[in-house]
Amino acid sequence: MASFLSPDPTPTRIHPHPNPDLDHFDAIPDSLLMLIFNKIGDVKALGRCAVVSRRFHSLVPQVENVVVRVDCVISDDDSTSSSSSSSTSSSDKPRSHFANLVRIVFGNFFYKPIHALGQLIGNKRLLPQSAAVNAGVDEIDGVNGGVTHHSPTQVLKNFNEIKFLRIELPSGELGIDDGVLLKWRADFGSTLDNCVILGASEVIKAVSRSCQVENLNIDDNAGNNNSNNDNGSIPESFYTNGGLKLRVVWTISSLIAASARHYLLQPIISEHKTLDSLMLTDVNGQGVLCMNREQLEELRVKPLSASSASKRTLVPALNMRLWYAPHLELPDGVVLKGATLVAIRPSEQSGGGGGKKEGSDMSWVSSAFEEPFGTAAKMLVKRRTYCLEMNSF
Repeated sequence: MASFLSPDPTPTRIHPHPNPDLDHFDAIPDSLLMLIFNKIGDVKALGRCAVVSRRFHSLVPQVENVVVRVDCVISDDDSTSSSSSSSTSSSDKPRSHFANLVRIVFGNFFYKPIHALGQLIGNKRLLPQSAAVNAGVDEIDGVNGGVTHHSPTQVLKNFNEIKFLRIELPSGELGIDDGVLLKWRADFGSTLDNCVILGASEVIKAVSRSCQVENLNIDDNAGNNNSNNDNGSIPESFYTNGGLKLRVVWTISSLIAASARHYLLQPIISEHKTLDSLMLTDVNGQGVLCMNREQLEELRVKPLSASSASKRTLVPALNMRLWYAPHLELPDGVVLKGATLVAIRPSEQSGGGGGKKEGSDMSWVSSAFEEPFGTAAKMLVKRRTYCLEMNSF
């Protein structure tokens, strides 16, 4: 006899009705929220997260990975001006300072270069004392209608567990002409540990291979690709058309920019004892200052020596190794004209002459830049090396 099952008048629901009073964020563990916050990193976004709830407000200060993007640079003289005028003036100042630097170095380089450069750099501020970074945790609780500028030091004051800190300036300090390449990377402890500078008077992109071949000097190009053709002296093209003076300006101005950045990081380093890594760069990628945990601790234990002429760290006596190529063709077809690589270390580290130990370990030079400029550095270090010295300034 067949039997039939009657439907249940009150069937069981697989998914119960949602509870309107249940906050699903409460079910997320703190460890997962911290992972999300560390992936966010940006200090402004974290500041907005801090006002979502009391729980978020208590967790944001524990973030370990923080990125501060500075919107504009405001000098002390411009502190009373509007943010728009400050932003405009900040973009114009680097170029005018670079022009003054060229004029001073070209006019007085053989007379009083350090004194002149000290006067120049003493009149400008490379790292903002007031910046449009409005993401301090406590500040966001009080919403106001105006835009308030705060320094990175003020913005970071409520973060207690920072291990990895990256600060990005709105632009590089050195104004350069279009088509000119200038990049530097410096590592600091209590003073300069090393610095690598890569420059080129012109960058020819691989748009039209036929046009490039017509514009390049075949003899120079052949000599560039075969380091064995070096005759023991710097090529004549290095001295012509102001090439030597230009590279002197690149080197000195990059060192000044790096030492000024380092000097102005002191308050952040002293306040945040948990830091493992600190990077101060700019959106253009012109210059990068790096400090690891050992270097950060060294600065806390051994205070830096400040330059008496300006607000920057004193640059010690240096040994420099220089590589030059009139034309350097990269694997992707890009050509660097007048490619110059300078590796700098304090004289006390390099032993005063670039001995065997210094020559055998050049990984810090070839790995200083991202591609394609990392490849350019690796190609240049295979060429003949020229050694120079520079006094402390």
